[in-house]
Amino acid sequence: MTATDQADRRRVFADLTPLRTSAHYRRLWFGNTVSWVGQGMTALAVSLQVYEITRSPFSVGLVGLFSLVPLIVFGLYGGAIADTVDRRKLGLASATGSAVLSAALATAAFAGFHHVWFLYAIVALQSVCAALNSPARTSMIPRLLPAEQLRAANALNSMTMTFGTLVGPSLGGLIVGVGGFQTAYLIDAFAFSAALYAMWRLPSMLPERTGAMGAPPAGGWGRASVLDGLRFLATRPNLRMTFFSDFCAMILAHPRALFPVVAVLWYDGDATTTGLLAAAPAAGALLGGVLSGWQGRIRHHGQAILLAVACWGTAIAVFGLTRELWLGLVLLALAGYSDTVSMIFRNTMMQVAAPDEMRGRLQGVFIVVVAGGPRLGDFLAGSVADLTSPAVAITGGGIACVLAIGALALYGRGFRRYDALNPTA
Repeated sequence: MTATDQADRRRVFADLTPLRTSAHYRRLWFGNTVSWVGQGMTALAVSLQVYEITRSPFSVGLVGLFSLVPLIVFGLYGGAIADTVDRRKLGLASATGSAVLSAALATAAFAGFHHVWFLYAIVALQSVCAALNSPARTSMIPRLLPAEQLRAANALNSMTMTFGTLVGPSLGGLIVGVGGFQTAYLIDAFAFSAALYAMWRLPSMLPERTGAMGAPPAGGWGRASVLDGLRFLATRPNLRMTFFSDFCAMILAHPRALFPVVAVLWYDGDATTTGLLAAAPAAGALLGGVLSGWQGRIRHHGQAILLAVACWGTAIAVFGLTRELWLGLVLLALAGYSDTVSMIFRNTMMQVAAPDEMRGRLQGVFIVVVAGGPRLGDFLAGSVADLTSPAVAITGGGIACVLAIGALALYGRGFRRYDALNPTA
């Protein structure tokens, strides 16, 4: 293949340059991919085990609550810790904690210790470890790669998350059926070894102490305050806009909670149809990472985010009008693709435009937004559907998303003009 052909290929498919140029990033990416699959396996296995013990859908639903609350509560503090200590050590400690907790699940399953409270406790502690690990791991990437490779790295990272979300639960169900819960948990515990090895090989990653405002923070460098991070965000309109734009999509136009209803009412389907509806956005998201090469030519990241969120809202609005399953799946896949485009550029802006000593806290806010936004969206969609109809909730939500992102576009002139070659927060 000639150099020209390779360049043409990169314009379509994901840019693999970060994997080729940085051994540290390559190991971190591979370890993260393996651990995401393992965590997806464990998440499904825990839900299956809870149902086997209780035969209660409500009890299974509580698994999500015990996972969500610690993630939101500790997300902000995890980011503050990541801006205070050696991020490599924090990543090692939190990944080790996750591996130990998976091993505890396997040990309990082997020993026949089947208690719901134990599973809830482990799930909550796993979320604490994830809330500590994610800001540390993500804020290290700009230290491993040059700024011009961060967009490509975020596209590769999006593929990791989506791949784990798609493959992990499917593989987990297969392994539980063949080898039992203990086998799935044990595989997850061993899967963390790849992430631990990648962290172990990294150099020290103490935050760079340059001062977010050009001077040391009022509290000194001995600690990093969550409130300082929020105050910093309040003074950076472009970074704030990345979060506001995501809220438009995740809160106003998030139809996930209505998939079981529309599968029956619109498509005369069953649980399999619901599964297809849930998988379609994830498939589109994975495609968004795979076909991300064209994004390297985009300089105005703010405009790209606004357009991507508008595409999400439009796809959801039209999905609420269609009654053909194949068309509905295509529209949901398009929405997932748009969401990945938005996420890639939002992450890149945070990593490039923010100083190193603030990256952990901004990633902590990102965790809270990503974890909490869709849940608020589920509540809003369910409430509106109950008062009106699923069609009104979904189509109205999509239209509201487009109108809201349009208002943000009019308000955020600096965000529209954001230039990746001259980034400003």
